[in-house]
Amino acid sequence: MLFSKYFRFFLISLVFCLTTLNAYATVFYSKEEAMKLAFGDDATVEMQSLFPTPEEVVQIEQLAKVKLESNLFSFYVGKKQGTVIAYAAIESRTVRTKPETLLVVLTPEGKLRNVYTLAFHEPPEYLPPERWMDLLANHSIEELSLSKDIQGVAGATLSTRAAINSARKVLAIYQVLIQNKSH
Repeated sequence: MLFSKYFRFFLISLVFCLTTLNAYATVFYSKEEAMKLAFGDDATVEMQSLFPTPEEVVQIEQLAKVKLESNLFSFYVGKKQGTVIAYAAIESRTVRTKPETLLVVLTPEGKLRNVYTLAFHEPPEYLPPERWMDLLANHSIEELSLSKDIQGVAGATLSTRAAINSARKVLAIYQVLIQNKSH
C-alpha cells in the first residue's frame, strides 16, 4: 500500500516534469515556410551539401571565431530564371541548455540579409526580438559582434551571442566554400 502511494506520486511527478520540459518549445516556421521567407514563393530552391577539407575548416573557424561541430554543411540556393537571388542556411545551436534554430539568409553577393528565428526552446523572455535580429542585416563578418554597433538584449545575452555566432559561421562558410571556389 505504501509502495503504491509513492509510485503514484512518482508517476504524477514524472508526468509533470515531462510536460513542463517542453512548455517553452516554440516552432515559428516549418522548413517549407523558411524557404519561402528566404526566397519567396516562386523561386527554385537547390540544396548544396558542402564538405570542407581540414584546411578549410581551420579557415572557417578563424573567420567565424567559433568552433565547428560538424564537417557537413547544407546551403540552400534560391534561383529565379536561373539567377541566384539568395543563399540560406538553417543553423541550430544550444543557447543555454536548449536549442534555437535560425535561418540565416545571404544576398547573392554573400552579405547578411536576414536572420529569422525558426524555433526556440528556451523560455520566451530569452528570445531576442525580431527588431534586434533586423539589426544584424548588412553587417560584414568583421562587424558582427556584441559591441557599440550591435548591443545585446538584457536578459537574452546568450541568445544574442548564439545568433551572432550562427550568422558569423554561415558568412565564413560562404566565403571559404562558395565565394572562393567560384573565383
